[in-house]
Amino acid sequence: MVVIHGVSVTPRFTIPSRPLNTSFNANSSLSFFLKKHLLSRKIFAGKQSAEFDSSSQAFAASEKVLVSDNLDDDPSSFSQEPQIFNLESQTMEETQALRTEERGVRPRVVPPPGDGKKIYEIDPMLRSYSNHLDYRYGQYKRLREEIDKYEGGLEAFSRGYEKLGFSRSDAGITYREWAPGAKAASLIGDFNNWNSNADIMTRNEFGVWEIFLPNNTDGSPAISHGSRVKIRMDTQSGIKDSIPAWIKFSVQAPGEIPFNGIYYDPPEEEKYVFKHPQPKRPKSLRIYEAHVGMSSTEPMVNTYANFRDDVLPRIKRLGYNAVQIMAIQEHSYYASFGYHVTNFFAPSSRCGTPEELKSLIDRAHELGLVVLMDIVHSHASKNTLDGLNMFDGTDAHYFHSGPRGYHWMWDSRLFNYGSWEVLRYLLSNARWWLEEYKFDGFRFDGVTSMMYTHHGLSVEFTGNYTEYFGLETDVDAVNYLMLVNDMIHGLYPEAITVGEDVSGMPTFCIPVQDGGVGFDYRLHMAIADKWIEILKKRDEDWQMGDIIYTLTNRRWSEKCIAYAESHDQALVGDKTIAFWLMDKDMYDFMAVDRPSTPRIDRGIALHKMIRLITMGLGGEGYLNFMGNEFGHPEWIDFPRGEQRLSDGSVIPGNNFSYDKCRRRFDLGDADYLRYRGLQEFDQAMQHLEENYGFMTSEHQFISRKDEADRVIVFERGDLVFVFNFHWTSSYFDYRIGCSKPGKYKIVLDSDDPLFGGFNRLDRKAEYFTYDGLYDGRPSSFMVYAPCRTAVVYALANHD
Repeated sequence: MVVIHGVSVTPRFTIPSRPLNTSFNANSSLSFFLKKHLLSRKIFAGKQSAEFDSSSQAFAASEKVLVSDNLDDDPSSFSQEPQIFNLESQTMEETQALRTEERGVRPRVVPPPGDGKKIYEIDPMLRSYSNHLDYRYGQYKRLREEIDKYEGGLEAFSRGYEKLGFSRSDAGITYREWAPGAKAASLIGDFNNWNSNADIMTRNEFGVWEIFLPNNTDGSPAISHGSRVKIRMDTQSGIKDSIPAWIKFSVQAPGEIPFNGIYYDPPEEEKYVFKHPQPKRPKSLRIYEAHVGMSSTEPMVNTYANFRDDVLPRIKRLGYNAVQIMAIQEHSYYASFGYHVTNFFAPSSRCGTPEELKSLIDRAHELGLVVLMDIVHSHASKNTLDGLNMFDGTDAHYFHSGPRGYHWMWDSRLFNYGSWEVLRYLLSNARWWLEEYKFDGFRFDGVTSMMYTHHGLSVEFTGNYTEYFGLETDVDAVNYLMLVNDMIHGLYPEAITVGEDVSGMPTFCIPVQDGGVGFDYRLHMAIADKWIEILKKRDEDWQMGDIIYTLTNRRWSEKCIAYAESHDQALVGDKTIAFWLMDKDMYDFMAVDRPSTPRIDRGIALHKMIRLITMGLGGEGYLNFMGNEFGHPEWIDFPRGEQRLSDGSVIPGNNFSYDKCRRRFDLGDADYLRYRGLQEFDQAMQHLEENYGFMTSEHQFISRKDEADRVIVFERGDLVFVFNFHWTSSYFDYRIGCSKPGKYKIVLDSDDPLFGGFNRLDRKAEYFTYDGLYDGRPSSFMVYAPCRTAVVYALANHD
């Protein structure tokens, strides 16, 4: 989450409780794909000359593609047999069987819900809040039952992209759009010279507009691949042209501000074919957070192809096993970092085509890297011309109406997760990226904002359970997160989900069937904030206990992704750890053939220590934002112009410069700069974890946190970590405890000259243990602990 719309982490006061809207919207829960009688006829929309008025809506029952006999808003009036709308009169089972036969795979189904009670065994304190949690799980089970009953199951429900938007058959192209607030609609574009009277759409009783365009006489599609398309609607707000909500690609024409929807259906010979299998889920997740557009060393918008060829091999060489790609979903404002999404099913056209993105992902799989997508389902751009806002002319289409549907800090719209069709849209969106592009999972953005009606703004989460299970919890949103996690893990067992939650919601990373929200990992966001807090203090004021507490303060059995800094800290208005430590000295004293400064020496030493202790104690996974591995000297400043606010104040721009919107990888690669040592250390960290798997070990023991010596000693897995944070004191014959007797060796030393250190340790030395209890450990050995160093020891006979 970027600063321009980040969740407040340093709260000032608590918002008073507000009543929770716990009732599911009964009207919106009706599926517009339901009918009692399946129809086989197709509607071929002719060229009509009618203007947009009531007579052009063509609501005659004989012309409706979707027919329902005597249905009302009561779900009980629906047929008890789950039936899905299908143009060819196939049942859901027949359709699934055909799809299964074509793919040569077993049918994929989401397992039924469990009893949701295991959370009470994991955390007995939750029993005091069983009324809330049982209600939450009961709502989830009811949703699953309704989806099974009316949609044929979560597997079918999450394939909305096969029915809505554009779909092509042998006979032609069908376009459908849910826009219940529109009074009339037509499909316009290059294919019909933007004539709104040429292709009038018909509407069914559920607010779905539809048109079928038969193939041309020569067999070619009525809409050519790559041509521009929009839907024109007569709404209560007037006539408006919108990009289809389910569009698969959109572009911004030179000199234009709004984007244009693109009908994307390349011929078979141009479609990318995946060649490499998706990697299995790694036991320990080491994530390289990256932004394709700003991944070039040059001031430009980088491409998927360049990232594939230049950056992916770097990530692999550094030792990461996952790449998390930001800003994939199309966003009209580049400087939003991809968090103000306009077109949820379209990859950002700035970086290339959908086929080039697929090529990038396939190359990552070839390298053994899993690819996570930074997905935004927490809010949407408020743009009305190229986004979802006011899509059908109403304020409450995809979003809550009124103030509840607007995020004042992010200046964006908030989804109504109690709407049936919003659930279909978002679930299908997650499925689309996994199915079509072969992403291996997601980092869900802004989850704290979703789970609470106060969105986590100016709220102090102290850990008291009443903060999580009260009237300010948005049960609809939590139910959606449970649904999407269950869908993802049920259909794609190797897929990974990471949630960005600053609140510390209990049960967040417990499987849904056990009563949890279902994420695999939570981002341990408090660590980065703690480091910024500490870096503002003098060395003498650093508290070892404070560092340890923050790094280890996480819920038992719920896995975390630890990071010292992410993209948040790299933005203009904030500082990276490297800049906090070394400031402007980074510009003049990083050449190895020139004298250093005390600030540079301190900064390089502490930068390595901070990253290693974060990785060593902070969680079961680790994340780094690209460039931070070598202490990138500059912030991120997206190209932007001057902004004038409503109060008359002016935010200066940067003359739309790309100079600070890039990554200077050449600095980390240059052997004549000190950045190289920081990068080499990061690589050594990743390979150490690969070899020893300490992040996922259940064994973790902190044997020493000495405030006087400024020393921290802990065991993680089979390794012993020794940190000396003292600025001047080095300790000879310093005894440290260990759990296993034997001969130890150094496996990582931050003072190694390769890492920009002072070479004060003999890395070939052997350390023999003594029997006897020390620092609560059964054995111990003596070491030399130089000031501002981190050293990792392992048994010499470790394979």
